[in-house]
Amino acid sequence: MKTTGSYLRVFIFSIVGYFLLDNLGSSGDVSVFSEKPLMWVVLAVIILFYIACEACVEAIKNILYATLSDEAKARYDEKQALKEANQFKWIKEKYKQSLGTKPIEEEHEIILDHNYDGIKELDNKLPPWWVYGFYITIIFAVVYLVRFEVYKDYNQDEEYEVAVAEANLAIEEWKKTAKDLVDVNTVELLTEASDLSAGKKIFEVNCVACHKSDGGGGIGPNLTDEHWILGGGIKNVFRTISEGGRAGKGMIPWKTTLKPAEMAQVASYIFEFQGTTPAEPKAAEGEIWVDPDVSN
Repeated sequence: MKTTGSYLRVFIFSIVGYFLLDNLGSSGDVSVFSEKPLMWVVLAVIILFYIACEACVEAIKNILYATLSDEAKARYDEKQALKEANQFKWIKEKYKQSLGTKPIEEEHEIILDHNYDGIKELDNKLPPWWVYGFYITIIFAVVYLVRFEVYKDYNQDEEYEVAVAEANLAIEEWKKTAKDLVDVNTVELLTEASDLSAGKKIFEVNCVACHKSDGGGGIGPNLTDEHWILGGGIKNVFRTISEGGRAGKGMIPWKTTLKPAEMAQVASYIFEFQGTTPAEPKAAEGEIWVDPDVSN
């Protein structure tokens, strides 16, 4: 059918348009279009409408074509054939030129004497694209030789070291915004109001039952004094939250429930209780912890 190409085009354009709209919706304040089935319906209606219009036009053409005389049909068919022959004519000609072959009617000029069981060989020239590609490789080889062997530009070891250094810088920049990569070795005390607010919400949902809302302690230890059962400091507190308390008793590990960034936030919020006075403080447990980095 002559309109098949048109159907394919409108289908592809519609799908591409949909995903463009979907991405715009995902990246901005607009609702994600993929969450709206109505978008699919609208696109389907557009496609069906376009196909119906194309089919109607084709049907009208066929009806009008049937009313033509044989002579008029012949002229129309000749015109259409000429139109199709001239379509992409420039590309077709350039493609033939790139092959570097002679037309069939001129092949007798380049036929060789080789004959094997009636099969003869043509002395066609190499395709221009192949020849030019070969010249380019020669030029590249000369430039490479002069640059790296004569003028001693960087070698592979130096190139590797530069690439690794650039990659490490990129990783460090990425880590600054990738909070969920934090672990017990890289965690730092968070002081931003947004982080402390998030930590407070996590504490109120998960920790109040054992430590009370003011950190005074209940089932769990008092968080307002300087005594720590498993060590103080952000790293020790983060490890305790992640891995849990003492074996057989104490807090459960939260690493399967909370994300690393969330554990860092709630660990940082816990230090907000230090020096405060809870309503019913539990007796101190553990030992007073002194930061070895500060004491040294």
